[in-house]
Order: sequence, then C-alpha cells, then structure tokens
Amino acid sequence: MNAPTAFPDPSKPVPPYKHTPLFPLGKDETPYKKIMAEGVRVEKVLGKDMLVVSREALRALSEAAFGDINHYLRPGHLKQLRAILEDGESSPNDKFVALDFLKNANIAAGGVLPMCQDTGTAIIMGKKGCNVITDGDDEAALSEGARDAYLRRNLRYSQVAPLSMYEEKNTANNMPAQCEIYAEGDDAYKFMFMAKGGGSANKSFLFQATPSVLTKDRLLAFLKEKILTLGTAACPPYHLAIVIGGTSAELCMKTVKLASARYLDALPTQGSPDGNAFRDVEMEKEIHKMTQSLGVGAQFGGKYFCHDVRVIRMPRHGASLPIGLGVSCSADRQVLGKITRDGVYLEELEHNPAQYLPEVEEALGGEVVKIDLNQPMKDILATFSKHPIKTRVSMTGTMIVARDSAHAKLRERLEKGEPLPDYFKNHPVYYAGPAKTPEGYASGAFGPTTAGRMDSFVDQFQAAGGSMVMVAKGNRAPAVREACKKYGGFYLGSIGGAAANLAEHCIKKVEVLEYPELGMEAIWRIEVVDFPAFIIVDDKGNDFFKELNLG
Repeated sequence: MNAPTAFPDPSKPVPPYKHTPLFPLGKDETPYKKIMAEGVRVEKVLGKDMLVVSREALRALSEAAFGDINHYLRPGHLKQLRAILEDGESSPNDKFVALDFLKNANIAAGGVLPMCQDTGTAIIMGKKGCNVITDGDDEAALSEGARDAYLRRNLRYSQVAPLSMYEEKNTANNMPAQCEIYAEGDDAYKFMFMAKGGGSANKSFLFQATPSVLTKDRLLAFLKEKILTLGTAACPPYHLAIVIGGTSAELCMKTVKLASARYLDALPTQGSPDGNAFRDVEMEKEIHKMTQSLGVGAQFGGKYFCHDVRVIRMPRHGASLPIGLGVSCSADRQVLGKITRDGVYLEELEHNPAQYLPEVEEALGGEVVKIDLNQPMKDILATFSKHPIKTRVSMTGTMIVARDSAHAKLRERLEKGEPLPDYFKNHPVYYAGPAKTPEGYASGAFGPTTAGRMDSFVDQFQAAGGSMVMVAKGNRAPAVREACKKYGGFYLGSIGGAAANLAEHCIKKVEVLEYPELGMEAIWRIEVVDFPAFIIVDDKGNDFFKELNLG
C-alpha cells in the first residue's frame, strides 16, 4: 500500500518574507572615467526603458580594464607605500622595499613594462541589472577583451591547458578567463576586473574549523598561526583578507577574494538576526597590529607585513565554521567598471605615481656588497660565505633563468644518468618567467617567482653540482636549508613585485638557452647589472626566515 505524500498545508500562516541581502553594500564612492559613449542605447520594451549594451562595449571595457590594471595602481595603495617611508618605526628593509615598489610603479605607469612579470589570470565578475539587454554572449565578449589586452600589450601568457592528466601546453593568449555574471540591480551593468598572479593566488587558504574556535583568545591564536603560513612568497606588504563563516566553503573563499580587493569595504560594521555579512573593524585593527609585531616586514624583516587587514564575519551552518585567508599582493591589480545609459566607465587609477616618490632618495637597506658573477662558481661561493644572512648584495654578470617546467626537464636528465648542463653549474639560477620584451628594450618585466615551488629539486641538483646559488622570492622548506649546509650553497631573496624596475635598470640582455617550446618557462641566459638581493640561506645552515618562524 502506498503511503500518502505529505504536502504542506497552504492555509498554515507564515510571516511575510523580508529579504536581507547577504552583502548589503553601501554607496559606491569610486571615481570613474568615461572610456566611450558608443555601444549603449535606451529602448522601450513593453513600456519600460531598457539599456541595450553592444557586444563591442563589453569587449572594449574588458580590454581597457586589463590594460590599466597591469600598469596603474589605486592612489590609496600608493599612499600606503609612501607612508612606510615616512614611518619612523619602519625598518631600513621595509623602506628599501617600499621605495623600490614606488620606483616600479613609476616605470609601469609609462604603459610599456607591466608592474609584475606575472600578469595574472583574468578574472571578471559582472552584475547585470534586470533592465539591461545584451546579445547573451557576455562571457565571450568580456573574455575576448581580456585576450586582446594580453595579445596587444607586453603581458605574459601564464595559462596552460591540460592535454592529458600529465601533459600541458601554454594557450599562448592567457585564456581562459574566469568570468562570472550575476543578476543584480536594475538599469546598470557593473563589473570588477582582477588580474590575479599565481603567487598571491597560491596564498589562498580554507580551514574547516569548528565552532569551538569562536572565542576571542582561541580565534586570535588560530589566526596568528595561520597568518604565519602565508610567508613572503606572494610579495608583501599584503592587503590581508580574513573571512569567518560562510554558507558554504566556496562562498567563504570567494568572499576572501572580494575582501582582499576592498570590494566589500562598504559592508555594515555589525551583524543582525537576519544574517547579513559585516566587517569587524575592531578585529581588523587588532590583527593588523599583530602582523606588525611578527617581525616579517616587507619581505626582509620589519613592521610592514601588511598594509591593512579586512575581516568579514558571515552567517554559517550551525555545524560548520569555514575560515578563509587570502591576500592581494604588491601588484594590487583590480579595477571597477560600469555601463550605464550615459556610457562605458572604468575606475580612475593613478597615472602619476611619481608624486608619491620622496624628493630626495635616502640610502636605504644598509651596506651593499658587490658580487661579480663572471668568475668561477667556487669564487662566487667563497665571496658569499664571508657575509652573514640578511646581507644586501648587488650582483653583476651572468645568471641562468629556470622555473618549474625547466626544472622538471633537468630532473629527467639526471634520472636518465645524464649530467646537468655546465651552465646550470657555473652560474646562479634565477627562478623567473619573463613577460614579453617590448620593442627597443633588452627585457620585458622579469621579477622573481616563488622559490618554494622548486624546493624539492634542490638537494638532487646541488648533489649534481648545480643550483649552488639560487635567486627567487619567499621563504623555503627546511630541506633547502639542509641542502645548502651539506653542499655549500646559498639562497638569495630578490624583491618580489618590482619586475618593471628590474627590467628597466638591471637586466641588460636576455636570450633563450634551451626548451623554447616552454614559452616563458624556457631556460634563459640573462646579463644583469647591480641586481639587488639579500642573503637568506647560507652555506652554514642559517636561514633568515627560520628566525621569523617561516622556515
């Protein structure tokens, strides 16, 4: 016998529904510039004014956005860099890095060299009003605009397509873009565009905590431990975002990304029984103060691990407590856009960053040791061995450039019983992947990549006589420290996030040595002059980042 289906009683009274947006944002105070009036018009449809947006308007806005964010920064970010120079509590290394970032911003603003060699994954979020009409192919139009920016400018193609589980190929146009479009609002189409580099994207973490963490002391202790795991590989000072709660793990992490871009700054600063997200401004101040006391600083010790902190508290399922952590790095690349009946608009970024440079450049960073790289490797190692960790060096001569894919190719040689090539033994190895070289330039933007991705190769390569001096950014695993002590090697930290400055002033010649089919991951030979770095790990087993509990 079939049991009857239980239907709800439609006569049972329920209270009227009151909708509370999860993210009730305040007024948009963004300064915008008009980039075009064409491609938008108003039509009457069923007696209503409808905004009709052409495919070209979407494409053009996206291209303009990804061009701008690879060359210009928000004024607020530049003011924070200048504040480091003016803060009497900043360490000399904090000031050295901040000044380098300001110089880098000034070079990038020329529109030729992007501010970072990793010109990012193209991420687009759109909010389409109910009175907006397009041809329905919005994702394709916005993606095409992003692609055109990467093809037409001196940007890097970083996206690789899987051909099989283990075989990949660079797409050679930085596609695909990540494009998400929501229905929200009425007579406007609003956007956020973001170029997210791999280094900062890799510092996005989800922790499935339990509600037992929700006391002040326990939560702050939990966050301090997790913040230290960020390390320096993503080019601090950071804009740090923390999200406590979330109706799902994926929404928690999406909120982290939006908060790191300051997209959620206009949230209310308190919660309600209706379940809206809010900013905890007091906790932001407390955690920011905590980051200043860690001693990590702007990459090489000091106060400025973070420019600022955003803490978003969200509703959650009673049995869950997702906690998300993420950063926006020194290449702080996001911009807002909108299309209204008046035209196509893009957020106005700072085109004159020179105004934030100090009038007189101070001697920052302490004593500098000159290193001649055009001498035998044993002599280079002997020179480094005379100086302690944290020593600032300036290198001139030949370096070899290799990163993930090139390291894998060289490991294959060793595993076949072949030796490492001589160039890998005779010269320092710089972990990097360049952007395109502009006409008339020796190099495109060419800053360091994250060292930690190459940690597993170091012992094997040093045992074979290679990788004796490594140059990159960020902290490394204990295995690297142990290998350097065992084989007499060194790891040097370069300034992450100043790729345009390195290309303009330090890198004088670039040529492919091997594996050109790898694109930006080929093995390159470069000639450098006064290339800046700090000794991080030495041949005695000392590790600067271990002292800061990052090693």
